[in-house]
Amino acid sequence: MARSSPPYPKHATDEPFRRTVPLMGTFVTIEVVGSAPLRCPDPTETNDAINRAFDWFHRVERCCTRFDPQSEVMQIASRAGVAVPVSAILFEAVQFALAVAVETGGAFDPTVGYAMETRGFNREYRTGQLVRTAMPAGAVNYRDVRLDDAEKTITLLRPLILDLGAVAKGLAIDLAARELQTFANFAVDAGGDLYLAGSNAKGEPWSVGIRHPRRDQELLDSVRVSNRAVCTSGDYERRTSPGPDGHHILDPRTGDSAQSVASATAIAPTAMMTDALSTAAFVLGPAEGIRLFERMGVEGLIVTPSLERFATKGFPSVF
Repeated sequence: MARSSPPYPKHATDEPFRRTVPLMGTFVTIEVVGSAPLRCPDPTETNDAINRAFDWFHRVERCCTRFDPQSEVMQIASRAGVAVPVSAILFEAVQFALAVAVETGGAFDPTVGYAMETRGFNREYRTGQLVRTAMPAGAVNYRDVRLDDAEKTITLLRPLILDLGAVAKGLAIDLAARELQTFANFAVDAGGDLYLAGSNAKGEPWSVGIRHPRRDQELLDSVRVSNRAVCTSGDYERRTSPGPDGHHILDPRTGDSAQSVASATAIAPTAMMTDALSTAAFVLGPAEGIRLFERMGVEGLIVTPSLERFATKGFPSVF
């Protein structure tokens, strides 16, 4: 299961501390507004903090990508029935993904990795090589994964591939943001998945445009946020075919692309939460998706293919 979205922050481009690096199949931009951090005015320390923030993306990808046979998540795929000790990063990502799966009754399910692969979402972004995994046929779901919190082990009860695309990038953003807490105002943008701290260069809450799901280069809405993450899942990215069944957001309960939503935006305190809940709401559909947002205490906007809008009561729309 994966998500995609290009909402973006409208920020100044002349800040002295702004850097973009290709990571996790997208471009990650870190911007610090104001050159001096709260507690370390030395520019060297500023650069060191930003370097550490970027490094989290490398570390999370090494643990969580299903496109590298040597990654930690793919190593456990071949060890069904064994309680495998795993890193804190992988354990946290899987634990959160399973919690969302339980909360949504399986509308969100990280065990769809093999289904994603067989539908054509199996090309490694850096090399372009196709990833093909030998996997016995058979239905699997999130109940086939067991965690031992005390021992920090993961047991797959059946052979399966975990797809953590809807949590891993958000986790990396959150870890990067933690490294940047010495700054009052900063933005982390990972291909449209955002965490926005403090204020923009004008001293105002960050302004985030939400892409129109059917009109390129046009905004559907805009929001102003501070100390929040924003993420949109849309049916317009990562397609294997131009038809309605070609997009990458699967309904794990049916195995087909979810069809009742064109885009779902979530605003929450953490990027991992927005990443997962925007995907879950997309699959659940407008009514159930909004109920999920409200139950989880996040703000959200859901748009149908006919462009009907559904929003939580507190959604901070600027339009």
